[in-house]
Amino acid sequence: MIIDQIFTWNNNKSEKTNETVINSEKPARSIVKAISWRIVGTIDTILISWFITGKITLALSIGLIEIITKMLLYFFHERIWNLIKWGKQ
Repeated sequence: MIIDQIFTWNNNKSEKTNETVINSEKPARSIVKAISWRIVGTIDTILISWFITGKITLALSIGLIEIITKMLLYFFHERIWNLIKWGKQ
């Protein structure tokens, strides 16, 4: 599904108006943003988990699960917001 969006965006690019292209971003950009944000967020989660539990292995386990689920949630959140015209010029 994610891969389909990446390839579909490139194929439909010529059908979009110049304004639409300027105000939207490629799915690949959303993926990179999601990864970079999740790295920061996961480090935070690991540190908080370690502080609360006192166990680094448990903190790393929580961080591993969290990075995967939240990256997916962020990607789809970004794609949905990209469809909303409110606040775009």
